[in-house]
Amino acid sequence: MKKLSKITMYVVCSSVCLVLMFGCRQQDRAADVTGEQAFDFDLTDAVSPTERTQRSAFFGDLHVHTANSFDAFNFGVRATADDAYRYAKGEVIDHPAGYPIRLRGGPLDFYGVSDHAEYLGAVPALADPDHPLATHRLAKIIQSGDPNDAAEAFSTLGAIITQGRPVPDLDAASVIRSAWQANIEAAERHYVPGEFTTFIAYEYTSNPDGAGLHRNVIFASERAPEAPYGGAESLNPEDLWDWLDSIRAEGIEALAIPHNSNVSLGKMFQTIDWAGAPIDQAYADRRSRNEPLIEITQVKGTSETHPLLSPNDEWASFEVWKLSRTVVNEDGSVSRVSGATEGAYVRDALRKGLELELSAGANPYDFGFIGSSDGHDASSPIEEDQYFGKLGLFDGSAEARGSLKSTTQSALGVDTLEWGASGLAGVWAEENTRDSIYAALRRKETFATSGPRIQVRFFAGYDYPLQIEKMPETILNAYAGGVPMGGELLARENKTPRFLVWALRDPRDSWLQRVQIVKGWIDNQGTHERIFDVACSDGMKPDPVTYRCPGNGASVDLSDCGFSIDRGDVELKTVWVDPTFDANQRAFYYVRAIQNPTCRWSTWDALRAGEEPSSRVPATIQERAWSSPIWYRPSH
Repeated sequence: MKKLSKITMYVVCSSVCLVLMFGCRQQDRAADVTGEQAFDFDLTDAVSPTERTQRSAFFGDLHVHTANSFDAFNFGVRATADDAYRYAKGEVIDHPAGYPIRLRGGPLDFYGVSDHAEYLGAVPALADPDHPLATHRLAKIIQSGDPNDAAEAFSTLGAIITQGRPVPDLDAASVIRSAWQANIEAAERHYVPGEFTTFIAYEYTSNPDGAGLHRNVIFASERAPEAPYGGAESLNPEDLWDWLDSIRAEGIEALAIPHNSNVSLGKMFQTIDWAGAPIDQAYADRRSRNEPLIEITQVKGTSETHPLLSPNDEWASFEVWKLSRTVVNEDGSVSRVSGATEGAYVRDALRKGLELELSAGANPYDFGFIGSSDGHDASSPIEEDQYFGKLGLFDGSAEARGSLKSTTQSALGVDTLEWGASGLAGVWAEENTRDSIYAALRRKETFATSGPRIQVRFFAGYDYPLQIEKMPETILNAYAGGVPMGGELLARENKTPRFLVWALRDPRDSWLQRVQIVKGWIDNQGTHERIFDVACSDGMKPDPVTYRCPGNGASVDLSDCGFSIDRGDVELKTVWVDPTFDANQRAFYYVRAIQNPTCRWSTWDALRAGEEPSSRVPATIQERAWSSPIWYRPSH
């Protein structure tokens, strides 16, 4: 079998632009797409059919930290928001460990610096001997340069997000407002409509008793409040929603995106509210209005599902962070808490949403999907063959990341070997502007990838013509006759929906192996899920009984990380009809497109060091993309 090293791949791979399906990401957009598209925040999609067909895939990262984040600065990061945007544009910046980093896959289309609201900019101020905060007791240990002192400072400052307990005598309100304004100004400097989109953003960080309830807040325009609302104000995410509603009433539009539900200890997706009351319609409306999306994958693990939750899903273990996590105790000490599965993963939440629709008449978990990185080096560590970690000096080398025999335990006490080089947010938008991309986020016409720029389209409708995927106006017909990902398909008497699926590989990465549809539904026995392979590579067909594609024989040479080049497809597309469809059952469907195997970042580390890959993690992975769901609603 022919294999090609990744270095050679960059030379031989040419860009693929399928105009009708995926659009071309050109700066010179079609003449009838205006730069100031009106957007209805009631979530209507008011653009013309012609504009819809011209929607292109744009890739970005809405979860990136710089030196203004209290943790990143303690990790040795000194890069600013300006550095982060330069990196996203394809420029070289310096890693805290002293080596240059740059996106090999080329510039991203949009980016959001999302520094922690809690003590935003305070640690750089404490580190500055000339700043008024330099007299605070924390300043001495932050200025020492000792990694152990940095870890102590991190734990001390982290108490505000675990117990809501501010650091005594640290009045940083003016510093926070100043740093926030600096981040806003950086976003405005780097925004080039039609070429590169920046979003004013920050992270709301709530970690009560070790349960990660973090959100990234993304603003629609240049309008933003004087200061961010963070965990220092309240650890209760419901209070964040109230704040978002209040600023929206003042003309400041924004949304929140939860992330790392996998480390929420099961508290991200519950059937009760913060006070312990059952979820009702008002709660569901408020959450859906303010949190239309979920970050399904990032460096600290993929949150799609877990093998314990999805035992019949052979791909459920992808980049799952299985280790317990640390929590800062009341006395400042650090301990570990066990994780949870139920209430912590996205597919489980989608199933809970179906249950709540029946029991409470409301679904707070009808969210779309994005990916992002959570990089803390003013960058996005999303490429397996040049993964540089997310914790600055603490995981900026192969030894510190745990991938080599010479591994040393970091001062933070965090084992990062199971962390992944992930992920990216994808949107289908008319043009590369804030208005257009934010509108796509709001209507949930979004998808996530584990790092490669795989494009996915997904539609459902009742009257799609036979072989719609082969027609010259495929997408025009798809929009006209149905709904795209993120949409809702209402029942139609005596009609069975058809699903249009189309995936395109990243021309700089490996080939596609299969495309799947993940279905969840509810009946009298409860909720269920099933995986259907709907399109197979290499001309193969799914088995009619198991609904699985045969293996295509693609492999990886671990001696040089070369991968098969004569297996897999550039694109996979099909129209699929659910063989288990029941018009009376509420259901959701989403697409998962899976690549052929390639080397994991830890294997690349070992290869460069002349060592065998670590046996603690898989040597190879199958990168993937996930579409946002489509929900089927019965007539009753």
